Amino acid sequence: MQDQELKGAKRAVIVVSSHVARGTVGNRAAVFALESLGFPVWAVPTILLPWHPGHGPATRIVPEAETFASFMHDLENAPWLGEVQAVLSGYLGHASQADAVASLVNELRQRNPDALYVCDPVLGDRQGLYVPEATAAAMRDRLMPLADIATPNRFELEWLTGRNAGTTQAAIAAARVAGPDCVLVTSAPTENEARQANLLVTGKDALRAEHETVANAPNGTGDLTAALYLARLLSGEKPAEALALATGSVIELLGKAAARGADELMLETDRSSLTQPLVPINASAVDDGASHAA
Repeated sequence: MQDQELKGAKRAVIVVSSHVARGTVGNRAAVFALESLGFPVWAVPTILLPWHPGHGPATRIVPEAETFASFMHDLENAPWLGEVQAVLSGYLGHASQADAVASLVNELRQRNPDALYVCDPVLGDRQGLYVPEATAAAMRDRLMPLADIATPNRFELEWLTGRNAGTTQAAIAAARVAGPDCVLVTSAPTENEARQANLLVTGKDALRAEHETVANAPNGTGDLTAALYLARLLSGEKPAEALALATGSVIELLGKAAARGADELMLETDRSSLTQPLVPINASAVDDGASHAA
């Protein structure tokens, strides 16, 4: 296909994140979501795990830094790089991988200046960092400044910016100094403790998609939200609609998993929730003084 699209075909997305043998997190969530919405995916594992670490200790296989860099260099020089429309990076197995991701993004932009880079800075949650601080710092210092869009959760936003994000207004202010022009904050606070939101912040606008808080939610919702929001944008949806659809899909999937008592999202069973979510979610403008209705 070289630098030209096949007629009617969607262009590819490179997803760089963790791979688990069992479960639906990292690449297992993002790749399935993107492919379900019609996007070819080049999947790059940053680490191999038997299952999500939240289920208990397990073997970790991390590529040697030189090997990983060579692998990414091969992708940079692939004759098919012109097929690629976006890069999504998530969990990193080692701090050195950030340089390899950055190099790939820069090379892609040389080939396609309109390519998008989405950084999902997977580094921790309300219990603290679950990657080494050096890896978290590499995401903050090397990848966040390159990103067109970032998708941190509330804890990650606070760690990356050194700011509190305990209210909607505080989260908006923190998002605006995080680096990227567009920041989608997951698990953002609302005025109702029983509800959370996905909060989409740009320099001028803030949109909020509220939803009920799901207790004991399976892992992988952040990976899934980043992939679905990107897929919806690449499909031509406006940011508000992309936010509403991505949020609706994730909440619907969580509800189905919870009803079954599943400890993982079940994307293969609930694929229709990715493509045509039935849960009604609205994305509404948040007035913070700088924002205005979209």
